Amino acid sequence: MRHHNIIVRLGAGDTETVELPNAAMHTTEIQFLDDSGLRFGLGQVLSQLREIGLRPSETSVDLALLAAAITAADTRISRSADAQDAWTREIDLHVPVQAPDRWIALAPLIANMLKFLTGDQWSVHFRPRPSGIGTLATAPSVLPLANPTSVCLFSGGLDSFIGAIDLLAERQTPILVSHYGDNLTPGYQEHCAHVLRQHHPSKTLHHIQARVTFPANTVEAGAVENTLRGRSFLFFALASLTADAVGGDMTVYVPENGLISLNVPLDPLRLGALSTRTTHPYYMARFGELLYGLGLQVRLENPYAFLTKGQMARACADLPFLQREARHTMSCSSPGSRRYDPDPEQRAPKHCGRCVPCLIRRAAILEAWGTDDTPYRISDLRGQTLNSKKAEGEHIRSFQLMLSRLSRKPGRARLDIHRPGPLTDHPDRLDAYEAVYVAGMQEVGRLLEGVVARPL
Repeated sequence: MRHHNIIVRLGAGDTETVELPNAAMHTTEIQFLDDSGLRFGLGQVLSQLREIGLRPSETSVDLALLAAAITAADTRISRSADAQDAWTREIDLHVPVQAPDRWIALAPLIANMLKFLTGDQWSVHFRPRPSGIGTLATAPSVLPLANPTSVCLFSGGLDSFIGAIDLLAERQTPILVSHYGDNLTPGYQEHCAHVLRQHHPSKTLHHIQARVTFPANTVEAGAVENTLRGRSFLFFALASLTADAVGGDMTVYVPENGLISLNVPLDPLRLGALSTRTTHPYYMARFGELLYGLGLQVRLENPYAFLTKGQMARACADLPFLQREARHTMSCSSPGSRRYDPDPEQRAPKHCGRCVPCLIRRAAILEAWGTDDTPYRISDLRGQTLNSKKAEGEHIRSFQLMLSRLSRKPGRARLDIHRPGPLTDHPDRLDAYEAVYVAGMQEVGRLLEGVVARPL
């Protein structure tokens, strides 16, 4: 077990000694600034905004810098190698910011948010930017080319595509904000943005694509971590950066169906496949508190918090367009899982068809319009007995067991919805949370009727 310090440096002149609570901690310094500007993808985001005449405040740039440092720690500190229980890591972040007093006051909130989001023990420390570092976001050389009415997170998945379609149908002009960490995802994001532009030729639809990643050896002797539970801090920070650059009171739309948003674990004995808390209501409320505390006029909203994925799809404002393009969205958690297969056809990335996001997607499309032309690796769930000891049947069996428990004790749903995290920010909506959880599970249950998954 190692307790890690991540120290963010801004330029060659940033040599100030950082006080560490324990000198025995493993310390990693990451240089975020060189002669070309901010590194690790942050500079490219600012450049994309600058090209359309937008410039964020230094406060939102500092938020993005913090988010990038969190991403470095979350993806480059191994749970198996560095956590005493093979899960809970201990991480201290040291970040230079323009107005440290404001950030220091918010440090306990940030640490609690990160603990909720990732399950780790975090401590966040702020210091002034080094002398000579004034503004990190330079002024654009063109007048604003964008006049968006909102910001929409745009993952390349089905939910975010529906979100953008609905916003455009409401005569909004969202600016789309995406993040990707692989070579597969941007193609789906770009295709979805392209067809939206074609479908709405009178709209000027801008798309910001970010790739904030870190080399595998960023943390010495470390290993790449694949749980990535802290990713939504980065997503929200990049969207908030964009909204702040637009100016005025801005809403960031986070399109996510209610079942995934609640993320009730399927297996009561372990962290379930739905255990990530990317858009959990409690976490989104805390991020809203952070934005308010920073003085940013940005609000997060999930308009689909009380709809299942199937209900989202069925109620889409342009259902024929969605039906035509749904197969070009990507929902799978592991589309490249067969990239080393000797068979080229199997090696090609595609939806696996059996992970939690794929199962919820398949159920939703069948609910919405009855037929699904998405290519899946497992095209027919009923064509064979699926081994629940392997990936092919693991999540299917978990769904079936939870559906069985709900059938025997329907009242447990009211308790289950609280297991992933508090719902204290919305005490008057508990019935609605319970309803979307039950409806979402039943939606998947209809997909799995007649499917056999058991240990083989």
